[in-house]
Formats: sequence, C-alpha cells, structure tokens
Amino acid sequence: MRTHEVQNVTLHYDDHGPADGLPVLLVHGHPFNRTLWAPQARELAAHGYRVLTPDLRGYGDSALPADAPATLLPTFADDLAALLDHLDLPGAVVGGVSMGGQIAMEFHRGHAHRVRGLVLSDTSAPAETDEGKAFRNALADRLLAEGMAGYADEVIDKMLAPYNVTAQPALAEAVLTMMRTTDPHGAAAALRGRAERPDYRATLTDVTVPTLIAVGADDVYTPVAVAEEIHSLIPHATLTVIPEAGHLPSAEQPSLFNTALLDFLATVRN
Repeated sequence: MRTHEVQNVTLHYDDHGPADGLPVLLVHGHPFNRTLWAPQARELAAHGYRVLTPDLRGYGDSALPADAPATLLPTFADDLAALLDHLDLPGAVVGGVSMGGQIAMEFHRGHAHRVRGLVLSDTSAPAETDEGKAFRNALADRLLAEGMAGYADEVIDKMLAPYNVTAQPALAEAVLTMMRTTDPHGAAAALRGRAERPDYRATLTDVTVPTLIAVGADDVYTPVAVAEEIHSLIPHATLTVIPEAGHLPSAEQPSLFNTALLDFLATVRN
C-alpha cells in the first residue's frame, strides 16, 4: 500500500504491475474499498498492465476531513487526477463500478484528455431524481446515527445476486466486512455528494475513447436496461452482460469479468 497527500487527505492506494505498463485506474463503489478490485489487479498485472486501485476519500484507509459534510463527485475525480500527477502519468484507462462508474464519468467530464479508455460497470448516467436525493440524504442521516452494520445486512442480497450470497459465502462475508468497516462519515458525505451529481448523458455522447460497459445479468440496482442506455449514448462502445452476477460482477464472476476486461484492454493497448 502507498499513500499520497491530495486536497487535505491522505489517499491510500495500491500500484500493481510493471511501471511501464498501460495504466488502468480502477475505482470502487459505495460502500467498499480498493480490495474490491483485487481479482482484476492480480490478473491485469500478470498480463503486463499497471493497475492503480485507490481507496476513495472517506473509504478504506483514506480518511475524510472532519469538516466535510458532502463529497461531490468532482472532488473524487480531482483526487484521482492528482494521483496520476503524483505518479507522472499523463493518462490512464479509467474504470469504476456503481458510484465508481459515476466517478469515472465525472473524470471524463473534467479531465477528458487524460482518459485513454473507459470501463463503466453497473452504473447509471442520469442526474439524481428528487426522490433519490431525499433517499440518499435520509440514508446518510441513518448511517451517521446507526452505523453501517444494519445497512450492510439489508443490502447484501442486492449488492450480490441472492444466489451468490448463498453459493459464495466467503465472498459474501468479504463484501459485508467492507461495508461494515466503512467509516459512516465518509459514506454519508459521499451519499450527499452523489445526490447532487449532474446528468452525464450529454457528455457520454462526446466520448471518443474505447469504452467497455459491463453489467451483471441480475443487477437490481442498475439493471441491464440501464447499461443498454449508456451503450446507446457512447459511439462504438462494447456492452458485456456477465451471467450469474448482480451489482458486483467483477467480484461475483471474476473470471468472466477479467476475460471481457482483458479483451477490451487489448484493443486500447494496440
């Protein structure tokens, strides 16, 4: 694990693979941490890619400033740009899952010249609805009042397909542990910031870099139809539906996800 000071926080990250490999920056979702991408980091590094997996501010080992009531998606994206600056990397393939996918879209919106490719997994592009804003702010209040454990137990069979919770108990426990150990202040700040996100659909039509859109076949948070909408907006994007997976196909079906990712990255590297 390495660290770098960005915008008043210490960002913790892992740097896998050869220093001269094509950089691939993978962004976890809420409420997880960089270990979510461990199967991809190992496989991609073995194939010669340089894989960067940071803990977002307020998640994992990256703390959140005490006076930060909300973390806007541009703040997350600027943290990632600062990390690339620190590593003297002009650009990278930028990918994310769920909230991480929205951060990847925000990174493209604010730093398009640094994006060599996009990977958007189980995410959505429209701005939050009024109902969604109320839900996210209420959930932020709840997490601050109650902590993460009850929420984690409630959503585990939505983060993972219910049959994978049963069939893959070690994975379910790992995902539960990530959620339960997330700092409620970091999670709440991200929820409030995510409620204010812009509509990314207009900027997606401007994407010119290779793009992979992946989605679990049984994702209930961002179903296949949502991925199809993103696919319709990005010229020449590739859509891959991962069978027997829910909202976290990179963890539920890492072999299938890695195959799709490696096939995609080969087109970027070439």
